[in-house]
Amino acid sequence: MQRRTRIHPTNRQTRRRHTRMLAAAATSAAMIVALGACSAGGSSGGAESRGDITIWYSNNENEVLWGKQMVEAWNAENPDEQVKAQEIPAGKSSEEVIGAAITAGNAPCLVFNTAPVAVPQFQKQGGLVDLSSFEDGDSYIQERTGDLADQYQSDDGKFYQMPWKSNPVMLFYNKDLFAAAGLDPENPALATHEEFTATARTLVASGAAEYAIYPSPTSQFFQSWFDFYPTYAAETDGTLFIEDGAATFNSDEGVEVGEFWKTLYAEGLAGKEQYQGDSFADGKAAMSSAGPWAVSVYKDAVNWGAVPFPTSTGVAPEEAYTFSDAKNVGLFTACENQATAWDVLKFATSEEQDGQLLELTGQMPLRTDLTGAYPDYFEANPAYEQFGDQASRTVEVPQVANSVAAWQAFRDAWTKSVITGEGDIADAFDAAAAKVDELIAQP
Repeated sequence: MQRRTRIHPTNRQTRRRHTRMLAAAATSAAMIVALGACSAGGSSGGAESRGDITIWYSNNENEVLWGKQMVEAWNAENPDEQVKAQEIPAGKSSEEVIGAAITAGNAPCLVFNTAPVAVPQFQKQGGLVDLSSFEDGDSYIQERTGDLADQYQSDDGKFYQMPWKSNPVMLFYNKDLFAAAGLDPENPALATHEEFTATARTLVASGAAEYAIYPSPTSQFFQSWFDFYPTYAAETDGTLFIEDGAATFNSDEGVEVGEFWKTLYAEGLAGKEQYQGDSFADGKAAMSSAGPWAVSVYKDAVNWGAVPFPTSTGVAPEEAYTFSDAKNVGLFTACENQATAWDVLKFATSEEQDGQLLELTGQMPLRTDLTGAYPDYFEANPAYEQFGDQASRTVEVPQVANSVAAWQAFRDAWTKSVITGEGDIADAFDAAAAKVDELIAQP
């Protein structure tokens, strides 16, 4: 199979408008294994109806704080349209809980924890309201989120999710371990694949850390969002996993990324066995891929720095792309008072509430000119500023049919050819791309 060529970055925005995407999982690595393809139960609700509604939000402690204050603020101003809120019910995964609620016809009006990778399945179940059907639906989303909004449209050009917040994945490194290895902790040589590999060898050879980096080597489909995908996004100036209905990862750039990671595994610079714990916080690995959520987690545990993922030739940090690790909001068809739900959704994603989200969670609202919109926050919290800047250059997992299966097909090829080191990467990626193309072409 002929290798794909790189898409020039000046043409990428135009292509994205014709490619339908979807974002990836947020701060938790616990994602769906499977979603039922059942039809939704219950009524379709009322697009013009107003009254009380129910919403679910994440059980993340800081997001609960945000959700409670948002609901309190709305309820104080709207006594006739009250919001009842709760954490997403416990289950194997939040996506399975939501899928089951759609089938039963008792989904809440809004879920502020909707994984974009699950949106095609929820849409297939008939569970999601088309937000574009509201008079100001498209204009509100596009004005708030800007060009990145295009990545959240479905194949029919409509929005079935509100782009909400992202956690752009960057490369964290332990300054103390770098210093112990004789490396410059303030200006680490990590910009290119060659520099990264040399630095990794020094870290391990010096005994400063057992491994240079330790992304999860397990086979779940979403794990590729934290090793392959941010590296691929950086290498290709923001190429998506699937564009124009076809896999892109079996390009020269995709194979280059695979070879880079294969070297790390082959030389024992990256761990091949699942680690029970946080390898970065525990000092077992000198580097980690993580988003801004990690700033508070590692605050007292690691003297850290963060840089973009490396590329073959090096890219200026202000031009680097990465994976978004986003979570969005769905409005569900079981909702009886959809007009109220839409107003609540706009209230919850207003400039004021986005500021509260940023303040309370450290996660990046999917809003244009984020650093310019909240200068006081970023001045007071400089550790988050690079993530605020990076949030404008992110890629999503594609919003396509059988998205989970497509990513699993790729992960299986990655595990065998890159982590285990069996066979030729180009051949493995070609075979995986053919399988992905077949999967996404199915209804």
